[in-house]
Amino acid sequence: MPVAKGGSPRTVVLTAEALAFFGGAMAGKEGHAVLFPRANGAAWGKSHQFRPLRQARKAVRITPAISFRILRHTHASRLAMRGVPIAVIAAQLGHSDIKLTQRHYAHLSPGYVADTIRAAFGNLGVTYVTNVVPAHVREAVG
Repeated sequence: MPVAKGGSPRTVVLTAEALAFFGGAMAGKEGHAVLFPRANGAAWGKSHQFRPLRQARKAVRITPAISFRILRHTHASRLAMRGVPIAVIAAQLGHSDIKLTQRHYAHLSPGYVADTIRAAFGNLGVTYVTNVVPAHVREAVG
């Protein structure tokens, strides 16, 4: 199980696509086997990630340079822009306090609060009766 910076265990939710990918990668392996071993069969260390990522970035000409931190930020940003609640994003990132998540990602979902309130509040049944017809409706009918 992944461990957050503070040492507590955490869960990372995967999409169906990611579950299928990792399920395929684990096929035929023991439960605690290294998922993507190095050429010599050993596990990758924390510092081993930078060189292969840099080589991949150069091979496909991604500019500016990317890192796993930027990929993490992109993941959270994409969730925020799709209206995922800040508390859910915080849980996915392993943040123990949503204030950090709000500071970095709330601006990416400016319509989220309004959309959520409009969807959840419902209709009060209050109407304003008038005989005035907006011009665009009059033109379409007439």
